[in-house]
Amino acid sequence: MEELKNIIAKASENDTVEVKKFLFGSIEYTTLKCTDSEQSVMAFVEQVNRWDNERPDLPHPATICVYPCFADVVNQTLEVEGVEIACVSGAFPSSQTFPEIKIAETALAIKDGATEIDMVMPVGKFLAGDEEGVMDEIREMKACCGDGVALKVILETGCLKTAENIRKTSFLAMNAGADYIKTSTGKEKVSATPEAAYVMCQCIKEYYEKEGRMVGFKPAGGINSSMDAIIYYTIVKEVLGEQWLNNKMFRLGTSRLAEILISEIG
Repeated sequence: MEELKNIIAKASENDTVEVKKFLFGSIEYTTLKCTDSEQSVMAFVEQVNRWDNERPDLPHPATICVYPCFADVVNQTLEVEGVEIACVSGAFPSSQTFPEIKIAETALAIKDGATEIDMVMPVGKFLAGDEEGVMDEIREMKACCGDGVALKVILETGCLKTAENIRKTSFLAMNAGADYIKTSTGKEKVSATPEAAYVMCQCIKEYYEKEGRMVGFKPAGGINSSMDAIIYYTIVKEVLGEQWLNNKMFRLGTSRLAEILISEIG
């Protein structure tokens, strides 16, 4: 991927305070731990409230992302206008349960205040050749969300192994109604990579040129430094263009990055 190498080489040009502030505003501030509790999630949300009060020079994070059972806690604790409430739903992170359970979990999350849903594509079905079954599940989840709740489809690119599989699943998800495509759960050995991001952004561009519908992009998992985030920003900028450089179309699934960016912004 010579073009990707050239794009990554340009990333240093975007290593600026302005870009870092933009990236802070694109963060999906995420806690998905087995130790999460109502109390810990409440404290997590209060951090977003404090940033809004203490750092008026910064945009607010785009989203707070939690398990579905904590949607109401976020809804009751969050004081910052414009921050979305995202829930991972549908047997996250494996996607291995009955479709009826996935729909019920999603409906409950939305009832409790979720404004965005992150689902994991049924990777096993795809690898077994059941592409129609994959699309059916995504369509059902999107129908549950309706027009008012955005659906992000996690491809789990580290399990897909090849660029061709990433390409196929990107189009399957978008054709089935995904509002965003997302790289990873962060729970597998391989999470987001520039190579996967590059393929996915190319697919988003092709889909937009054919269908006229903009689909968002979310890398997640393994974003451990500001330069990691700047590389993804640069891929989006070079492949998709300025239209995608806002916190509606470009998201970063992370929590540790927020404090890193604040320390570097100063």
